[in-house]
Amino acid sequence: MLGAACLGDLAASLRAAAPGISELTCEANPDSLSDEVLSALYDVNVTRLSIGVQSLQDEELEALGRLHDAHVARARVAAAVSMGFDVSVDLMCAVPLQTDESWRQTLGAAIGLGVGHVSVYPLQIEDGTELARMVGDDEPSWNAPEVQASRMDQAQHALEAAGFARYEVASYALPGKACQHNQSYWTARPYLGLGTGASSMLTSEDYDRLRSLSGSLPKLPDRAARVRLTMTSPRDDFARAAGFEGLSFDVECLDDAQAAAEDLMLGMRMTKGIGPGLVDHARQALGKKKVDDALASACKRGLATWRDGRFVPTHDGWLLGNELYGMLWDLADGEVRELST
Repeated sequence: MLGAACLGDLAASLRAAAPGISELTCEANPDSLSDEVLSALYDVNVTRLSIGVQSLQDEELEALGRLHDAHVARARVAAAVSMGFDVSVDLMCAVPLQTDESWRQTLGAAIGLGVGHVSVYPLQIEDGTELARMVGDDEPSWNAPEVQASRMDQAQHALEAAGFARYEVASYALPGKACQHNQSYWTARPYLGLGTGASSMLTSEDYDRLRSLSGSLPKLPDRAARVRLTMTSPRDDFARAAGFEGLSFDVECLDDAQAAAEDLMLGMRMTKGIGPGLVDHARQALGKKKVDDALASACKRGLATWRDGRFVPTHDGWLLGNELYGMLWDLADGEVRELST
C-alpha cells in the first residue's frame, strides 16, 4: 500500500509527464483512504477515485474478509465526495450471506452517498483462494448463476431509477461521469501498465518502442498486430530496477485476425456495441461469411441485435455475456502465441 506522500508524488509525476490528462484516477479501499491520502491526492489534481466498497452490510464484509466495515466505507466515500472528487464505488453481488433485501439496501445506501459512478460485479470464486477451499467442489447456492443474474437485474433497476445509465456491462454513471479509462479497455485503445502484475495492451509499434528501453523483451514474430504484456517481476525487483532493464514479462502476441475478433468481443461489453467500421474491418480480417454467420447466430439466440446501424447486446446478452463473447472470440483461428522473457 502506498502512503500519502508516495502516492501524491507518483500522481504529481504523472501530471508533470502528461499535463493534458483530463482524468486521473486512483483506486483505494475504504480502510486505506485516510484524510491525509485524500488531501495528498487533491493537492496534485487527481480527478477521480474508485473505492472498493463491495458491500454496505457488515456481515457480508466480514464474510468476504474485508478490513473495513460499512460505517468506515460510508464515511470515506462521503469524505471523498465532499472534497469534490468524481467518486466511483465498486459493489459485489452474489456473495455469502447476501439476500435480495440486503442487496437492495447496499444499492440504496451507495446511491445515497452522492457518487457519480457505480460498478457492479458478481463474485467470482477463484481457484486457489481461501473462499474456494471453503466452498469445495459444490456450487454455493448464494453464488449460483441465476442468483448472479437476478442481483445484476436488481442493480440495473435501482441505478437506472436513480438516474444512472449503464454504459458497460458492469458500470453505470450519471450524465458526464462515465469513466474514460474504463471505456478505453473495451474500445481497443492501447494502454501501458506499470508494476508487478500490471497488464498492458500495445500495438506492435508501441511494443517495439518499449522494447528499445528493455533488452529483456523478446522480438515480436512476423504478423504480430497486438501485444498483451504482463509484468511478472516481484515488487522488490521492480522497485530497484532502473527503467525496464532486467524485468520479466509474460508476452502474448495476436495477429490481425485475433485482434479483430478481440475487438468484436470487447466492444460487446459496451451498451453502444460495435459500429459498422469495426464490423467491416472484422469482415476483412476474418472473412465476411464467417463474421456475418456469427452475428446472425447471436441475433437468433437473442444475445444481440442490430439497432440504428450498430450491433448491440440485448438483455440476455448482458446476462449470458460469456456465451456472446466466446462466439466472437472463436472467430479467430489458432492459439494466441506466448513468448517468454
